[in-house]
Amino acid sequence: MAELGQIAQKVRSKNAGPFWLTVDIFCGDPVTFARVSGALDSARVAALYRVAEAEMRRFDIADLNVVKFSFPRPTVQGTAADRDMHGAGWAVLLEEMEIG
Repeated sequence: MAELGQIAQKVRSKNAGPFWLTVDIFCGDPVTFARVSGALDSARVAALYRVAEAEMRRFDIADLNVVKFSFPRPTVQGTAADRDMHGAGWAVLLEEMEIG
């Protein structure tokens, strides 16, 4: 087992509008993409971000060797309760996830 951040070329998160966040996993090559895509369980990712699995959107883009997850922000971007205006801090949680 290894942390996703050690396997993937890059993991980043960003806003997908004021109500959603997106986490992108750039795998770099088809072999790594197949490994990451097969090992990442959507239910486990949803639990990591404390989002209902039905609200989690997953996109496996083989042509780009990218796996993307999009989910609702816990607070609307820019409100007083928003602690990460750009959504950049969410990637770290996934980078540290152990996968096979």
